[in-house]
Amino acid sequence: MSQVATLRLFYDGDCPFCVREVRWLAGRDRRGALEVVDIAAPEFDPSPYGRTREEFMARIHACRGDGTLFSGMQVFREAYAAVGLGWLLAPTGWWPLRPLFDLAYAAFARNRVRLGRLFGRACEDGRCDVAPPARR
Repeated sequence: MSQVATLRLFYDGDCPFCVREVRWLAGRDRRGALEVVDIAAPEFDPSPYGRTREEFMARIHACRGDGTLFSGMQVFREAYAAVGLGWLLAPTGWWPLRPLFDLAYAAFARNRVRLGRLFGRACEDGRCDVAPPARR
């Protein structure tokens, strides 16, 4: 990726929803603001981020240029903003909508493996196992 990336986006390359979203965002990233990392790839090592593979699989994560790691719906808000489309998701950050969208994403994240199987998700050797998100 470009050296000017401001957001490292961790996505599940075995998840059809995730791949589609990442491709869509990357296609609109004219400034090279995103670096995408496939956490389903065998060479992905979560240890430098202080998280386990299961934690990364449980919900989407991103890392800002300053090293701040975060997860959940905020990742989408910042990824869209990084490619110049922040206005599309801005309402998901407004009170009282923010908690609703955060809960909706959490429900999707818990069920995305099952939903993905309906759309051709290939999971082998437990690679796609999703642990409940850790409380932080």
